[in-house]
Amino acid sequence: MDSFLNTWGQSAYSSFGFFWMALWAFVLGYFISSLIQVLITKQRMRQAMGENNLKSVSLGTFFGFISSSCSFAALSTTRALFNKGASFSASMAFMLASTNLVVELGFVISIFLGWQFVVGEYVGGLLLILFVWLYITVTKPTKLIEQARQDEDDDEHEHGNAWSDLLERDTWRQVGHKYVMEWQMVWQDILLGFTVAGIISAFVPSSFFEWLFLGVGGDAEANFWALLQQAIVGPIAAFFTFIGSMGNIPLAAVLFSEGVAFAGVMAFIFSDLIVWPVLRINARYYGWKMALYIALMLFVCLVAASLFMHYGLYWFDLLPDASQWTSPAEQEHFKVNYGFVLNILFLIITVVLVLLWKQHREQSDHKHHHDHGGSSGVGAQIMNVLSGLSVVWLLAGLCIYLLDL
Repeated sequence: MDSFLNTWGQSAYSSFGFFWMALWAFVLGYFISSLIQVLITKQRMRQAMGENNLKSVSLGTFFGFISSSCSFAALSTTRALFNKGASFSASMAFMLASTNLVVELGFVISIFLGWQFVVGEYVGGLLLILFVWLYITVTKPTKLIEQARQDEDDDEHEHGNAWSDLLERDTWRQVGHKYVMEWQMVWQDILLGFTVAGIISAFVPSSFFEWLFLGVGGDAEANFWALLQQAIVGPIAAFFTFIGSMGNIPLAAVLFSEGVAFAGVMAFIFSDLIVWPVLRINARYYGWKMALYIALMLFVCLVAASLFMHYGLYWFDLLPDASQWTSPAEQEHFKVNYGFVLNILFLIITVVLVLLWKQHREQSDHKHHHDHGGSSGVGAQIMNVLSGLSVVWLLAGLCIYLLDL
């Protein structure tokens, strides 16, 4: 019993430590994202994207990049673009770019995994979009597209801001509003992700990863078939986590520390759009046939992109070496260093943005809400329960850890 309690305390401490390590990156990323969203509206994205060609896909990728969001908000915006006439390939490019080619994700990956994985995320994300476009072009799901497309009224009344408007207080109120909305969309994913990462790092033995992923635990370098198996198992493992792109980065760091290859870790990171809640939402938007088509398409393409990036870095002798890498669980999380100073600075910025958000809310006649999979749906209820359990687990575990000091 004492051993379990000690491990529980270490698990909670690791979860808090992981989050403290990444806090400044979250704040900086969402701050930049909020600025972009205020200055460039979604209405400007719904033009010139109606054909299945390089121009439409490139525009979809660009607009997705500048409108970074959590997986669930990206699904809602993607559906709106698709129903407004954007081609299916351009809509998918937008969805992938808005969840994979985002500023805040790169910051967090750099903290937990290093620059090679940042390159893998951005270059691999572009490859993933290219492979998806080729997949759609080859398979030609014309009937599915016709069945899935619906007409909807444009209920957005956004008016873009110019860069000079950054001198206006009202613009910063809007930025604060967007910033808080970003956190409202992702806080459960982040909470669950860091909680699970702490649990896995403390409780799950290395032998489990050696059993789950071929080539893990051996001295020899993984061959192609082992890498392929890892790239396939990564998305399957992600499917059952219910965690979005920002929450699964600490989990990916745990996988890498246990010896999972670059390809397997990247496949796990890319899998935020094929988890069960996302599949359910797509089924509600487009029907089950199209939802399953999208899931299969993403699965095939992300495995291909992960393997391609693995061998690309291998050919240039740039693959990260796990033996030379310090796992976040083994690092001192709360020491006074540049990260500590940045966390304090960005916490102050957060307080200012929250105050601006309150001013914006008081002045607004109505509130805008992002679709997070339906607040009354079964998936949302499950997330609420899991979030509550995570809070209890973390607070109780932290108390245990402090009592043991």
